[in-house]
Amino acid sequence: MEWDLPQPFVIEIVVAPSAIDEYEHANNAEYLRWIEQVSWAHSESLGLSLARYRELDRGMAVHRHELDYLAPAFEGDRLRLATWIIDLEGRLTLTRRFQLLRPADGRTLLRARTRFACIELSSGRPRRLPDEYRRIYGEAAVADTP
Repeated sequence: MEWDLPQPFVIEIVVAPSAIDEYEHANNAEYLRWIEQVSWAHSESLGLSLARYRELDRGMAVHRHELDYLAPAFEGDRLRLATWIIDLEGRLTLTRRFQLLRPADGRTLLRARTRFACIELSSGRPRRLPDEYRRIYGEAAVADTP
């Protein structure tokens, strides 16, 4: 299995019957759910849980998704989804990359990029990243390579 970048944060996914659409493969919306799942799991592993977001009244909201669907996933497939923080613009935004692999054949099924903006949870307005976010997410960031 070959990851696009070093030091991935990885979760395992088994494609459930509920993920399958009329074309008999995982629906594209499932990929977005998985991206959200790995993003939260990574943040929590770094100590930034939803509870901590609420304490600070700051959250990271999706500003832009870019998804390249490269191959379908099927019911029962065992997948590995990796994420990396690749950019932390010091004031407001954070960018993650994602890669979804099927270990059985080594195939990359998806490559994606999501840009998040920091918001004040109580108002929904954009706000500066708290120092804690800049420090923790900044330490986890890796260099993006083509």
